[in-house]
Amino acid sequence: MDRDRLPSLTGLRFWAALLVVTYHLSRQYHRLPLVSSLVWYGRDGVTFFFVLSGFVLAWSYAGAAVVPDRMFYRRRFARVWPLHLLATGLALAVTFAAGGVLPWRAVLWSLPLLQAWAPSTVYGGNPAAWSLSAEAWFYLLLPALLRILLRRDGRALALLAAAACCCGGALWLAGAYVGPPALRDWLLDYLPLTRTPQFLLGAVAGVAFRRGWRLPVTVGPAVAALVLWHLALVPWSAAVPESRWYGPYSGSQLLVAPLFAVLVLAAAGRDADGDRRRGALARPWMRRLGHWSFAWYLVHQSCLRSALLLFGPPRGTAEAATGWLLVAALSLGLAGALHTWVERPLEAALRGRPEHAERPRGPGPGLPGPRSAADPVYCRSV
Repeated sequence: MDRDRLPSLTGLRFWAALLVVTYHLSRQYHRLPLVSSLVWYGRDGVTFFFVLSGFVLAWSYAGAAVVPDRMFYRRRFARVWPLHLLATGLALAVTFAAGGVLPWRAVLWSLPLLQAWAPSTVYGGNPAAWSLSAEAWFYLLLPALLRILLRRDGRALALLAAAACCCGGALWLAGAYVGPPALRDWLLDYLPLTRTPQFLLGAVAGVAFRRGWRLPVTVGPAVAALVLWHLALVPWSAAVPESRWYGPYSGSQLLVAPLFAVLVLAAAGRDADGDRRRGALARPWMRRLGHWSFAWYLVHQSCLRSALLLFGPPRGTAEAATGWLLVAALSLGLAGALHTWVERPLEAALRGRPEHAERPRGPGPGLPGPRSAADPVYCRSV
């Protein structure tokens, strides 16, 4: 059976990761004309991954069979932790080579994926891995959350989705009451509790989608809305300093979750309804890039820092553009190698016994199981 039951979502993962990569290249390496303005707040790609994670997990496990909670947690551990550990080691090696102080306290917090719960440790040993701390929190919530959602009717799900959408705006407005910008950034951008409405929105959409609900929007208009959103951030950024609470730094990722949910539903609807005009997102090469996106997300900053360490900052736009291409290409190639020879083998080893050997034969406590025999590979956290 093809493990990519909704292949367009796999392709979308690559574009979300690219958004984050170009965001870091713009801010930590060198700005490029036009491109950097559009991706200056590309950190909202992480919001996409939180919405997607909730959608895919809810859609996958809203089936008839029962999966014990311990099996679900082991699957998630096998999916996330091995590559997290390796990428953290790589990031620490780069920090050591650059003569920096190794953040051992933050590293110790990041090993159990708790780093985002405190402002002093949020970046752990690998700054990109802060989002895994939020994902671990979502995984902890999911069994109880899914049982609640599956007992709700369509109207209740619609109300929950509306509440999750409103939470983003409410949290952003609450930033007006937090003085220090650093504390406000942590509370609004990194604290897992703040990110939970985004995951909830995705989970509600996943349950509704499993029940047959479809959004009457195609992928094209959903993508166009997101492009317009990023265009609108350009004058907003020029008008309001990022240090102000009403600037786009936090707003760019707290307000965009509904647009990402629309995109996920549109792409999933096209796949699930058997539309043969899936386009590039569902093609094998795009799916492959989507599979690499988790590793790419975790290692791209280490590759960027290595380039700066070896060659220094670029001089001029032409050199910066060349550096962008080299860093992006080399980090993506490394991600592909890690996915093939590290990520997948270690995940398979840690999962241990086949799923059918552990699934209870009769009713019992646990998550509803995925409809397919295999856990969808596009359900990778970033």
